Amino acid sequence: MKFTVLLKKLTIMETITATATTEVLNDLIMINNDRIIGYERAIKELEGNDEDLKMLFLSMIDESRQLIMTLGTEVEVQGGEIEHGTTNSGKIYRAWMDVKAVFTGHTRHAILSNCEAGEDAAQKAYRSALETKEMPAFIKAIVLTQQQKLKASHNEIKALRDAAY
Repeated sequence: MKFTVLLKKLTIMETITATATTEVLNDLIMINNDRIIGYERAIKELEGNDEDLKMLFLSMIDESRQLIMTLGTEVEVQGGEIEHGTTNSGKIYRAWMDVKAVFTGHTRHAILSNCEAGEDAAQKAYRSALETKEMPAFIKAIVLTQQQKLKASHNEIKALRDAAY
């Protein structure tokens, strides 16, 4: 009898952990969806002589798509459904939506500044996700690896922004 009760408690704990993990992973999926939309918008704002930025932004869109695929696989393994929206309906951060709304200048510096603000939001979301106590260690490792990739992208955007003065 005690074994059955213990087994039920473990099952409930696993369900809570899986639900919390799925929620966090879906929030990261949404921030990456926002990142894609932000870079698509940035590409539209570019002037003709910024072909280098267009190629960079396309690679960052591809990077987010790859990150989403990895996160989505883990959501499905946890028994959840993959979120396809943006942070408009999410819980962690909605900053990319704000960034997309303020694309007013078409200068290289203005576009890169807005992209950096979006990258800051992504970093904040990943830091918050890594603070989730219920998340299994192997998923935290995936999230940490993704955060480091995004940090490199952030640094590249920042360096380009600084050089664009």
